Amino acid sequence: MKKSVLLAGLGLVLLASVVVTLKMACAEDSVNRADAARERVTPVLNSFLGLCGAKVGDPVFLRAVKEDSVLELWVKPDKAERYVLAKRYPIAAWSGKLGPKEKEGDKQTPEGFYEVEPSGLNPRSNYHLAFNIGYPNAYDRSLNRTGSFIMVHGRDVSIGCLAMTDPGIEEIYTMVEQALIHGQQRVPVQIYPFVPTPARLLKEKNSPHAAFWADMARAWDWTERTHTPARVNAVDGRLVVVEQ
Repeated sequence: MKKSVLLAGLGLVLLASVVVTLKMACAEDSVNRADAARERVTPVLNSFLGLCGAKVGDPVFLRAVKEDSVLELWVKPDKAERYVLAKRYPIAAWSGKLGPKEKEGDKQTPEGFYEVEPSGLNPRSNYHLAFNIGYPNAYDRSLNRTGSFIMVHGRDVSIGCLAMTDPGIEEIYTMVEQALIHGQQRVPVQIYPFVPTPARLLKEKNSPHAAFWADMARAWDWTERTHTPARVNAVDGRLVVVEQ
């Protein structure tokens, strides 16, 4: 009996030791994940960014098109006034349908104009790496839209977020993180339902979102003309591009 109790006690001690070791390993992995990703991808990023005079740490903004499942990385080279489109990444998954997110739990990926702040970075995400885009924004709140924790992340699955491949999120996360570290206060993330050409807007004229998409189209046109992220304000339930 005493031997059995002793063996059982030793077993519990060993189990506890294994659990502690696993927790420490997981904690270490989560802490170092962003650092390891940065070391891997920075040489690759700088190799193609250098072609347009840019580098890791320069200001960035992201523009996504849900219908095309594409996320664009735009970078502003040092001392330049305009951004350049540096790379397009495939969106592995987004959820819902074309149209904005309206309420918590609707599993809808938002559309609109958002910003990543330093506090939104999550190197310990269960989805490899992630950052919060800041949904709902002022416009969403003016329409009583609800929801939270909308991310751009890895792991190829989405319930309202933009899910990227793990290699893709490592590059995107590194660019956003380093831009914020080097002084950019907020990184714009602009999510469109589709490329808003006049023909496509005409096709969608009977949609309940037609006015919203027309407002978004003016922001898209601003970026196409100026190669800068459009700034928008919410005015009486509409989006208005701020002339800069």
